[in-house]
Amino acid sequence: MNKTQNSKRYDLEDRTLIFAKRVREFVGRLKPTLANTEDGKQVIKASGSVGANYIEANEALSKKDFVMRIKICRKEAKESRYWLKLVDTGENKELEQERKTLENEADELTHIFGSIVTKSE
Repeated sequence: MNKTQNSKRYDLEDRTLIFAKRVREFVGRLKPTLANTEDGKQVIKASGSVGANYIEANEALSKKDFVMRIKICRKEAKESRYWLKLVDTGENKELEQERKTLENEADELTHIFGSIVTKSE
């Protein structure tokens, strides 16, 4: 792997880590309703799983293992977007904007991992 490809791999590791951290910060600012508590737990798990599985993919034992892990990354990014759509930001426009930004990032990650799967199969 050349230096540019190696750098991009770690850039995506950083990007997924930043996404998970931003989700955690966002959830911490939500109104503590029963629904937000439960949906928040789900989006925290899914967003963290995106990056964790990407790290696993980078250590894959085979091409088949790599593709499977990347598919899991894509699935978890889609799931993150789903849970982000469900959380209630109430009348807080700043929180709603952050929700939309995070939803967009989940969508972009879904497309990135989808592209990796397509190129890898």
